[in-house]
Amino acid sequence: MIPPTWRYVWNNSTDPRVVRAHTLADAALAARPRVTLSRSHGPGPVLAYGGLPHGLTHVLPFLEQRRGTASHHTRRGTTWADLLHGRAAPVADILAVGMLRDRAPAQLPRHSLLLPFRVTLAVPVGPDPQDVLGRLSRKARQQHARELRSHRRTLEVAAGEDDFASFYDGMHRPTMANRHGDAARSEDRDSALLCLFRRGVLFFLCESGRRVAGMLCRLEGRTLVVRLAGVARGDDQAYASGTYLAMYVLILQWAAEHGLTRVDLSGCEPFLSKGIFQFKRKMHPEVALPGNHFTGKRLMLRVRRDSPSVRDFLAANPVLAFGPEQGFEAVYFHDEDRPPRLDLRWNCPGVRGQRLVHFDDFLAGLPDTARQPPAVHPNLP
Repeated sequence: MIPPTWRYVWNNSTDPRVVRAHTLADAALAARPRVTLSRSHGPGPVLAYGGLPHGLTHVLPFLEQRRGTASHHTRRGTTWADLLHGRAAPVADILAVGMLRDRAPAQLPRHSLLLPFRVTLAVPVGPDPQDVLGRLSRKARQQHARELRSHRRTLEVAAGEDDFASFYDGMHRPTMANRHGDAARSEDRDSALLCLFRRGVLFFLCESGRRVAGMLCRLEGRTLVVRLAGVARGDDQAYASGTYLAMYVLILQWAAEHGLTRVDLSGCEPFLSKGIFQFKRKMHPEVALPGNHFTGKRLMLRVRRDSPSVRDFLAANPVLAFGPEQGFEAVYFHDEDRPPRLDLRWNCPGVRGQRLVHFDDFLAGLPDTARQPPAVHPNLP
């Protein structure tokens, strides 16, 4: 059995030696790639994912969640040639291929976009805690100040293992189960205790002295890395009341007061419809490639068929793609019936700008089903 500390380092370390070893292991593991076909029990495009196994936990579940309804999977072996040429899943409407950077084609195939596999979001902090508030919009600042007073919110730093148990068992696990169900991803208890709690800081947000939320962070030099979070009993009401925003703001201010220079808010998949991205964007973080093994992974999104459900799905889920210059660009699909989802905003350092892509141009030449009026977008906020 692999010790929790080794497993944590393997998955999260930014040490170039660990990253290089992980990349070599990924290449060996994906030498014989597989492709997973995902059909919906309701409306929505047929999805497929192939390539690096990480995509079965990081990419495909998110795409299925955005499509909505239950999914049925079939898996089979394939080849990299068939994945890169779009032949690996002939019945798929949209094919996502996770690959190492060296496999990414120099010239992208038609009807394709190249995305980062994941992005990380981080906030630089200076010596003045009040500068943190300047990163928020005026509306968010006003809400934070108002609720800080009305809820009598304070930040507590806890150090006992009973505090860790209270957080992990009473906040984090119930929140993950409530929010993500079977798709939840997290650190196991031993890893969280040894690699996070004993090497970091456990925060509780208190309202009138009562703990209502918690966040477990790791200290890495002068960087505070946000790793696990949760609210008491996994209660949904906390999300609507601004609890998480208050906790992030107070932690950013704590980091400034204690001489830290950066707070890593952790990362997410490269889709603007990802709720985590839209929430953390409120703090105006820098968007970049992760420093761990995900830095060398890429995601090619390839459309294989033009249909109303494909257009609905792509319009509802704009992406962060590699732009012509350094950094990323936000890509919004649209046509006369589907306006670009500009309400899903991208404005952060590291994202250079936006590009509007008309479906008729992007999908020209693909097999085309009969045009229909647009369906209701799945899972819109």
